[in-house]
Amino acid sequence: MKIPLYFLILIGFTSTLISSQVFATKKAASSTPSTVQTISIAYLTQKKVQPTEMLSNLDPFISEKGSTGAQLAIADNNTTGEFTHQQFVLHVFIVPEEGDVADTFTTQIATKFNYVVTNLNAKNTLAISDLAADKPILLFDTGTTDDLLRGEQCKKNTLHLLPSRAMKADALAQYLLKKRWTKWFLVSGTTPEDALFVNSLKRAAKRFGTKIVAEKKWEHTFDARKSAQSDVAVFTQTDDYDVLVVADEQGLFAEYLEYRTWLARPIVGTQGLIASAWHHTHEQWGAAQIQNRFQSLAKRPMEEQDYGSYLAVRAIGEAATRTKSNEVEVINNYLRSPQFTLQGYKGNPLSFRPWDGQLRQSLLLVAPRSFVASAPIEGFLHPKTELDTLGFDQHESVCHF
Repeated sequence: MKIPLYFLILIGFTSTLISSQVFATKKAASSTPSTVQTISIAYLTQKKVQPTEMLSNLDPFISEKGSTGAQLAIADNNTTGEFTHQQFVLHVFIVPEEGDVADTFTTQIATKFNYVVTNLNAKNTLAISDLAADKPILLFDTGTTDDLLRGEQCKKNTLHLLPSRAMKADALAQYLLKKRWTKWFLVSGTTPEDALFVNSLKRAAKRFGTKIVAEKKWEHTFDARKSAQSDVAVFTQTDDYDVLVVADEQGLFAEYLEYRTWLARPIVGTQGLIASAWHHTHEQWGAAQIQNRFQSLAKRPMEEQDYGSYLAVRAIGEAATRTKSNEVEVINNYLRSPQFTLQGYKGNPLSFRPWDGQLRQSLLLVAPRSFVASAPIEGFLHPKTELDTLGFDQHESVCHF
């Protein structure tokens, strides 16, 4: 007799009022309980609130990016698990905006789970990595793109699912070089995140032999929507250039540069043509199928964080299936080995770089409503895999486990 597993919602009345949900599927219970190997996965995130300053009211604010992708992956894992006598269970922990992420990890997760998917900012991701340092826990970072977390501040117990800023900058630089747009006008905002992406863009420009002919910061404090018509043309008067490269990760001004610049030039970077792990315009290599499945589940398109969380849970499932084990040491070793590959619906199989834990993957170069290209761009070669032309290669890495 099949034992149905219903969705369970467990609410713990802790000081931080942590929201915890458990997800499994009915198919995973088809085997005799004594023969089923269980792999429990914790998903830790913090509630996201709508920014006080939003550029556009046209794009809805999504507070739960990530967790739905993990739920979809659990269903996929358990489809295979029905035949391998393995059951995958996802426990979702959502920390309130003002809650203590470290306390939640210590009291609710650290002694109960070997596999933890985190969708947190860089500061909290590092804190969790440190707390888990002496424990049999493998962390899957699906919330950061910071190069420091893959470099000077890398952790042996953490794998990174989203592409780093360096990978995104390299993907854009390859495409611009292919188009022979080698003279860049670099415009950035004033946030710390913008400065980090600027550093990655400058590294990419040097790496691929392009030239930044002008650089400016957008420092206007008033509403860009009211000032764009009069200010953008004046602001963008500079030496001739091929393309305007923009770093505006918060989306505070860059949308209003298009069609208003002094010279008629394309815009790339964080707006215009962007590099992303995932995008709703992508339909190649079986992507349409997972796009439709996610849309049916979430009632919205899949976002980059959803894709990262999906890959994290699928990576655990793939490793557990191949090794026929739920032991963290066995799965960790397999994930970092040359034998591990993961289907990511982007043509090339995905794998983890052993030197910094970064997931190798193709990047999508997309406009708001158009798929343009996939990077690495054809012609950029590498002795082992062209995917390592994006981001920090082994000889460039400063990560030392």
